[in-house]
Amino acid sequence: MGSTSVSKEKRDALRKKMESLGIHEKDIIEKFIRSSGKGGQKVNKTSTCVYLKHIPTNTEVKCQRERYQAINRYLARKILVDKVETMIRGKESEEQKKIAKIRRQKRKRSKKAKMKMLEDKKKQAKKKKNRSFRPSPEDFDA
Repeated sequence: MGSTSVSKEKRDALRKKMESLGIHEKDIIEKFIRSSGKGGQKVNKTSTCVYLKHIPTNTEVKCQRERYQAINRYLARKILVDKVETMIRGKESEEQKKIAKIRRQKRKRSKKAKMKMLEDKKKQAKKKKNRSFRPSPEDFDA
């Protein structure tokens, strides 16, 4: 079963990232809302959904991914930091780097690269075929 709180290392890492981007706790409005969806009475009684608004950038985040408020508070801050980072740094942000990497991976190979890959595969297949030595009945008659 999972823990109901976030580890100290993760909180410290998030705090450092917030400091590096110039995001201060005093600039964040935090509200707790009742979550929607599955959960029955538990969801109807407790306010586990977290709403954050960063005043200087006017960025809003809402998180109700987990059942626990403490975890949702951490996740909402993480999402907020990522959004603000994307706004500030633009192309060089981590999220943009991930998107660019996936785009490169999905890109079609050039004709030259495809031919080279197929040649290497054929070469490897030839090597493997030559490795299999099947003795003939004459090899045993000695």
